[in-house]
Amino acid sequence: MTFLTLYWLLLKATLSSFSGLAALPVMRNDLVLHTHLITDRELNTAVAIGRITPGPKGLYIVSAGYYAAGTEGVFAAWLAIITPALLVIPLLQFAAKRTKDPRVQRTLRAVVLASAGISLSATLPLGADALQSPAAWAFAIASLGLLVFTKIDTTVVVLGCALINVALLVH
Repeated sequence: MTFLTLYWLLLKATLSSFSGLAALPVMRNDLVLHTHLITDRELNTAVAIGRITPGPKGLYIVSAGYYAAGTEGVFAAWLAIITPALLVIPLLQFAAKRTKDPRVQRTLRAVVLASAGISLSATLPLGADALQSPAAWAFAIASLGLLVFTKIDTTVVVLGCALINVALLVH
């Protein structure tokens, strides 16, 4: 795969999302299902790396680029991530004049709902890949309970699960 083709696939993913994991369905479709550049496991690992490292939530795209094409893939992903930032100022100036229009507001709400549905469609197969043992299911259910019903920070939950998992692996 050429650099420009990989850049285009990653740019398409970044342009179709507004933050965090919203690009995941597009990336899975393009990089895992169609081009077979990476596996679901590598995409899961890229997401995990992006979530545990400091910085914007969408940096998992860089890890996915690495899995797809090494250093060249990292550079293609980096360019794909910064390209929308370079285009946003003229776009905001254009859109600012039209945001009060009810049709534009309805369209934006529809885009947000569609994005949520698309994200769910990519999350389910990745979850199935990650949850292959009773221990993984227990961690997932316990984490969900802690995050939904308490005010414990996500980072504390992730670190706690990691420490418990390491302790279980050692014994």
